[in-house]
Amino acid sequence: MNLKSLASKELMPGFHGKMVHGVQLTWAFWTVKKGAIVPEHHHPHEQIMYVQKGEFEFTLNGVTKVHSPGDIVHIPSNCKHSGKALTSCLLMDVFSPTRNEYK
Repeated sequence: MNLKSLASKELMPGFHGKMVHGVQLTWAFWTVKKGAIVPEHHHPHEQIMYVQKGEFEFTLNGVTKVHSPGDIVHIPSNCKHSGKALTSCLLMDVFSPTRNEYK
């Protein structure tokens, strides 16, 4: 498998993702348009976000920070979070368990 060969899906406006699914996890590679927003939400999945490129404003449990390349954010299960791409971004997320709705 090669990342270039995976189909990209726009799962939210401005968020184009390529997904890799294992038995217990989903690995998401996002290309995000400047200004794209993830509304506040929560889910039972534990999540780890990695900022590869760009500036991404992220709010976790009411605390907002701007994240830049190299930053890693841990989002525990069922914690409210939201985000906004301040620039075009490349992000990676790992979810456990698998995000079946992303298949």
